[in-house]
Amino acid sequence: MMVLVTYDVSFESEDGQKRLRNLAKVCLDHGVRVQYSVFECEVDPAQWVSFKAKLLKIYDPQVDSLRFYKLGKNWHNKVEHHGAKAAIDIFRDPLIL
Repeated sequence: MMVLVTYDVSFESEDGQKRLRNLAKVCLDHGVRVQYSVFECEVDPAQWVSFKAKLLKIYDPQVDSLRFYKLGKNWHNKVEHHGAKAAIDIFRDPLIL
């Protein structure tokens, strides 16, 4: 299933930048960054449980926010992109290494 993950991390606390980097790293392990704090992540149900647990362990619920949008399997019909920086679909577009 495709899950859109977004977050907002406060820099008022000392470790805000560290939480931001760690959230991004975990998201990049499971998906593609489509905007600064927005990731498209394609995961199966077991991966989702583990992925979500990692994110919830990193963020600070007192000052940060996390949002998960479960777009399902037919997510291509639910997403429109306009403007610069169209995201590469690493799950379907050919990659040349």
